[in-house]
Amino acid sequence: MARAYSDDLRRKLLEAHAAGKGTLRELAERFGVSVPWAWKVSAAHKRSGAVERAPQSRHGRPSRVDRAQVRALLKAKPDLVLRELREELERTTGVAVSHTQMWRVVRELGLHLKKSRSMPPSETPKRTAGGAKSSSTGSARSRRSC
Repeated sequence: MARAYSDDLRRKLLEAHAAGKGTLRELAERFGVSVPWAWKVSAAHKRSGAVERAPQSRHGRPSRVDRAQVRALLKAKPDLVLRELREELERTTGVAVSHTQMWRVVRELGLHLKKSRSMPPSETPKRTAGGAKSSSTGSARSRRSC
């Protein structure tokens, strides 16, 4: 995604135009910006009087989930899975959220999954599709005899 031009560039373009150092078309070429951008900045300046960009607003409606409440629930019961956390949040606050929204909130809070890849693997051997033991899960004694 392209980055917005700096407020400093906007200010310089508008000051040069106000000082009569050229038309917007000439100044756009001199400053290395597009003519439509120069027109847009000039029009915005005439409308609002502000040189700086208008702050960008967040799209969509604000989240109804109380982050402090979620953190408190997880502190009280750290082993809750997302489904249980959603149910507990709905029971205590009356706010129902989707599984995806709950995951976003947990991730925003900087919390992680219960299981970590940095932990050693489980000692329980995995079974093959047919239910037979895998050849790699045999005992140490049977491996030495080969």
